[in-house]
Amino acid sequence: MAEPLTAENVEQQLRIYVINLDRSRDRWERLRGQAEDYGLDVIRIEAVDGREVAEADRLDFHPKSFIYHNGRKLLAGEYGCYRSHLLALEQFVASEDEMAIIMEDDVELNERLIARATAAMKSVDGARLVKLVNHRLVGFKPICETIENDIIGRCMHGPQGSAACYVVNRKAAKKLLVTLKPMLLPYDVALERGWSTGVETFATFENILAFSPHRADTTIGKRVHYRAVKRHFLLRMTAHWFRTCDQLRRWRYAMRVKPRTNKHS
Repeated sequence: MAEPLTAENVEQQLRIYVINLDRSRDRWERLRGQAEDYGLDVIRIEAVDGREVAEADRLDFHPKSFIYHNGRKLLAGEYGCYRSHLLALEQFVASEDEMAIIMEDDVELNERLIARATAAMKSVDGARLVKLVNHRLVGFKPICETIENDIIGRCMHGPQGSAACYVVNRKAAKKLLVTLKPMLLPYDVALERGWSTGVETFATFENILAFSPHRADTTIGKRVHYRAVKRHFLLRMTAHWFRTCDQLRRWRYAMRVKPRTNKHS
């Protein structure tokens, strides 16, 4: 059964960890102002700037394995994103909290975030996380509806994209810190692969947070950067095969969970 939560301890159990680069302090100031407006407890995680880490110094990373799974080289920003999210998970696990929201700095806070995220977690069981923001949902399979009227489910096709905001419990965070090493895929892709991480992974049908104007100014990489590191089609065959097999695993993972008829309070 899902862990019981009371209205009195929701605030303590849901701190918000915000990943933010030193060179993007304006984003942090914007979010901190929103947090003050809504009475939210936000903690800044100093993001790893992948451009400042030499390739030889990258931890838990094997270039050949990444190329095998992705058909291209790693972008420096992707490495920074990966390490930053692990830092956020580590800091959460080091706390005494049972749940946390982890987010990037290109989304906007709102006054219903805590209530909706808590309701989402109460509606599902186990070592779990719920993605609160996604770029796309294809073949979405509804599983349940929360008391906040959010639909929770899984996607039969992917990747869904984005690790901009998700709520995770302690057991799941501990698992992720083990199973996401070494880095084989971009963090947002790896995060939603519950069949691989051992974490019960879900998504909300509607994004709970909106993207901020900073979204267009990505700190990870733009399309031109991805094209520059992509290999020739024939040299990407291993990646195509991996994605085909992974799609079958995703489909089975989505289909195995049974829909629930009652709202969870």
